[in-house]
Amino acid sequence: MSEDINKNQYSADSIQALEGMEHVRMRPSMYIGDVGVRGLHHLVYEVIDNSIDEALAGHCDKITVTINEDNSITTEDNGRGIPVGLHKKEGVSALEVVMTKIGAGGKFDKDSYKVSGGLHGVGVSCVNALSSNLKATVHREGKVWEQEYERGKAMYPVKSTGTTDKRGTIVTFKPDPQIFTQTLEYNYETLSSRMRELAYLNKGITVIIIDKREKDDKGAFISETFYSEEGLSEFIQYLDETREPIMKSVIAFEGEKNGIPVEVAMIYNTSYAENLHSYVNNINTHEGGTHLTGFRRGLTHTLKKYADESGMLDKLKFDIAGDDFREGLTAIISVKVAEPQFEGQTKTKLGNREVSSSVSQAVSEMLTDYLEEHPDDAKTIVQKVILAAQARHAAQKAREMVQRKTVMSIGGLPGKLSDCSEQDPAKCEVFLVEGDSAGGTAKQGRDRAFQAILPLRGKILNVEKAMQHKVFENEEIKNIFTALGVTIGTEEDSKALNLSKLRYHKIVIMCDADIDGSHIATLILTFFFRYMKELIESGHVYIATPPLYLVKKGQKKQYAWNDQERDAIAEQFGGSVSVQRYKGLGEMNASQLWDTTMNPEFRTLRQVQIDNGTEADRIFSMLMGDDVPPRREFIEKNAIYANIDA
Repeated sequence: MSEDINKNQYSADSIQALEGMEHVRMRPSMYIGDVGVRGLHHLVYEVIDNSIDEALAGHCDKITVTINEDNSITTEDNGRGIPVGLHKKEGVSALEVVMTKIGAGGKFDKDSYKVSGGLHGVGVSCVNALSSNLKATVHREGKVWEQEYERGKAMYPVKSTGTTDKRGTIVTFKPDPQIFTQTLEYNYETLSSRMRELAYLNKGITVIIIDKREKDDKGAFISETFYSEEGLSEFIQYLDETREPIMKSVIAFEGEKNGIPVEVAMIYNTSYAENLHSYVNNINTHEGGTHLTGFRRGLTHTLKKYADESGMLDKLKFDIAGDDFREGLTAIISVKVAEPQFEGQTKTKLGNREVSSSVSQAVSEMLTDYLEEHPDDAKTIVQKVILAAQARHAAQKAREMVQRKTVMSIGGLPGKLSDCSEQDPAKCEVFLVEGDSAGGTAKQGRDRAFQAILPLRGKILNVEKAMQHKVFENEEIKNIFTALGVTIGTEEDSKALNLSKLRYHKIVIMCDADIDGSHIATLILTFFFRYMKELIESGHVYIATPPLYLVKKGQKKQYAWNDQERDAIAEQFGGSVSVQRYKGLGEMNASQLWDTTMNPEFRTLRQVQIDNGTEADRIFSMLMGDDVPPRREFIEKNAIYANIDA
């Protein structure tokens, strides 16, 4: 009896205290977001942030990131090197403290760094905890010091291994397969985009990335070197390289306002999209925040004042709205904040109130000077704003038609939509299918309980080149809005998407596995990115992967999704085989489409994610804009189909 009482006794000893590194390994997603592809790459960013902090403090101007043959990562900088002396409080080397204690490091000492990046300061110790092994080598004060770790625990005390005339820190780590079960393979393009971004955001720093897993035609490892002399002005030119500017030069500001370093660059182009990218301490705040609010307020107030005084608005019969000032605008806002407060679902929304007025003041100053010194550009910008206002009024009418159609009962759903019987949106999925023929096959092959089918007629409108009211007037786009049940526009933001009445939590783009199918899928993705980005950010958008081939020999048959799989299956079957190439979804019968592409037990769905918002913006602009040469170059580099005639 007494033994049972002891077993069930709830005392202070029953409370399990997970200390630092153990807690990181137990709850990794709390520290790096997730343990998938995004979290894997985030490890690199955390280590690099230490080097960037050294650069911001003026002690480092070169950073190298290497993807090694075994998918381990090596980062090297020429900063001061992490201190290796005895840490009085902890009784071990300061290097070991930095590497094994969550919350340790110079960035928490206000005298060491004025500002710092990183995900809430968890830093390199978090990376150490989530790595199967990590080695830190420090070149400092003429000596080389090193220490190795296994899953966050030091294997031996910090030791000196020689002398050196260099300085800096080298960290090599291999992500732990016990934590990262989905993949351990690093994507070069993802890391390269981030390194380019960091070079633009921190001008004067050389950032090099090397991939030792692959060699170029000359036998050298794949590598890129990023360096920016002008910072955000060059970043704007890079992002807008496929858009046509309506002004002579980039408008830029760099300085300190109320003790907060603010850097802003912007330019207007002939497009109809608004592209605002904001950063705090080099972190991309894609949910915005007070710095973005300050930018918008400063822009609207200054341009409105100029437009009023110019007399150009006198004949306008309606008011200009904030959105009108941002049509065709590409802008980057970067602030450095000593103690940033983040909020929002993914902790990427800045909450510091004092930042808003600093940015607003900087933008007003910058714009006022530019408009006075460039009267021709000023007039062009105001004319663009007036055209945007007129288009907005036309779009409002078109949007109201969509809204009216959307809020109607089931009878108001698109005639081509074959809906499912399930009422819980979390269990429902809708397939956006290319063409009536494939749509018919999909309708026959689907599970009617939870799968809906919406056939789209041909190629939908390219929204990258279309004015907003044309987008909302397009029949296929109206059908998508209506079928999904979402509405666009709130009192705070006329372009915000309301997902509260979303009818399907899985939206699957299902197109033919050929060039035309890829083009249609890209058109749909462009529409989602420009007008329904929240759907992508919430993880609701997927791409189906239908097979390319059916390989048969006698009674044996197997599907193949690429040429390599086809050849491997043919070799496995042996002898002569029959290979059917599917030119389109319509060539499959209903059961084949179900078995390969729609059945949740066997299908492969690729979830659409935005790893880097600025790079995604640039690529959509390049792929769907008017400038052909960059598009051709991109397709030739990335397409798995060789037949290009654009």
